[in-house]
Amino acid sequence: MAKTELRKTLAQYNGDTKNEKVLAAIDQLIALQPIEAPARQEKLMDGDWLLISAPSFPGGQPLEDGTIAYTLGRLAFNLFQPSSLKLVLEEVRQPVFPVNNGEQEQRTHDIVVKWRSIEAKYQQIKGIVRNLGVCKPIDDNLLEVKFTGGVLEPLPDTDIEIWKAIFKQCNQPQQRSWVDKLKLFLARLMFGIVPPQEMNEQTGKIFFTMKKSPLGKLSILYLDDDLRITKGERGTVLVCEKR
Repeated sequence: MAKTELRKTLAQYNGDTKNEKVLAAIDQLIALQPIEAPARQEKLMDGDWLLISAPSFPGGQPLEDGTIAYTLGRLAFNLFQPSSLKLVLEEVRQPVFPVNNGEQEQRTHDIVVKWRSIEAKYQQIKGIVRNLGVCKPIDDNLLEVKFTGGVLEPLPDTDIEIWKAIFKQCNQPQQRSWVDKLKLFLARLMFGIVPPQEMNEQTGKIFFTMKKSPLGKLSILYLDDDLRITKGERGTVLVCEKR
C-alpha cells in the first residue's frame, strides 16, 4: 500500500522530503490521489494534523543523537527573547478548523510547536510556540495563507518560576542585539508587527500580533481521511497525518 510505504520510507530517512526515495514514495501516492479539488474539501481538511516529515524551520543544527536543534528566534520571527535559546522540537501540529468571523471558507492555519530547551546556562523548560494563521482556498488545489500573530507559553510540567526568570524581560529593548533591533524595525514597518508586551504572570503566556502579514500560497498535493501532503512556495514538502 502506497501510504504504508511512504510512512516506512519517511521513518527510514528521518522524514527528509528532499531524499530521492522519499520523493519517489510521495510521487507514487500523489498519483493515486482519490479526491478532486482537495483544497475545497472542508470535512477532509479539518482536523488536528501532526507533522510526520522533518520540520521545515530554517537554521537547524544536527545533534549527535540525531535530533535537530533550533533557536527560539527561528520558530517565531525572532520576536521572543532570548531569541538565541536553543531548543529541540518534540512535536509539530497544525489544527485546521473553521474560523467564525463571517468570512466564507476561512480556516485556522496555526503552526503549534512543542519544544524542550537544551541551553546549558538555563534550567530545562518545556513550552509551546503557536504561530497563528488563517487560510482559504483560492482554487481547487491551492490555499492562500497569512499569519496573524503568535503565542509563547509553558507546558504544564514546566516550573513557572524558572520560565519567568528566563522570559521576564522579553519586551526590554536592551535585551536585543542591534541586528535584532533592525529586523524588528523592518518587521514593524512591513508586516505591522506589534512585538511582545508584558508576560501574563499567572499563565506565563507572551503574545505578539501581525497586522499586515504577506499572503503566501500552499499547494495541496494529496489529501484523504488521514494523510495530507503540501508544498510551499519555496518548494518545501510536508507530510502530516490526522490525529
